[in-house]
Amino acid sequence: MSVYGKLTELGITLPPVATPAAAYVPFVHTGKLVFLSGHIAKKDGKPWVGQLGLTMGTEEGQAAARAIAIDLLGTLHAAVGDLNNITRIVKLMSLVNSTATFTEQHLVTNGASNLIGEVFGATIGAHARSAFGVAQVPMGACVEIELIAEVK
Repeated sequence: MSVYGKLTELGITLPPVATPAAAYVPFVHTGKLVFLSGHIAKKDGKPWVGQLGLTMGTEEGQAAARAIAIDLLGTLHAAVGDLNNITRIVKLMSLVNSTATFTEQHLVTNGASNLIGEVFGATIGAHARSAFGVAQVPMGACVEIELIAEVK
């Protein structure tokens, strides 16, 4: 099944590329790699504000990370023109706005990793990953994720 067929099966429509909130571009394509700038979690078109371990739990954080993955796929589509040309999702890096005692950043980030794996399959979608707990994310968002992909 093509990537787009899988997205349709999951009921996912790719969003347009978001306008950068500061002095950066949404993606850079160099050689066979595409680097996507960090995307913050959004809910109803606004930053999904919250801090894991204080105002949010792991499951809500996973939903936020999944929402980011959908936004990342929209940006990746804009960057390469056809998601079927992706040969590998190389890496995700996740920043989780969390308290000093919250230790489930890796589980929050699974919200994005699981969706990426489901869309691209085990071979292309399996990726390296980092998940960090941070004191704050821009605009008070609960999660920010960036992505690196390889294209044909």
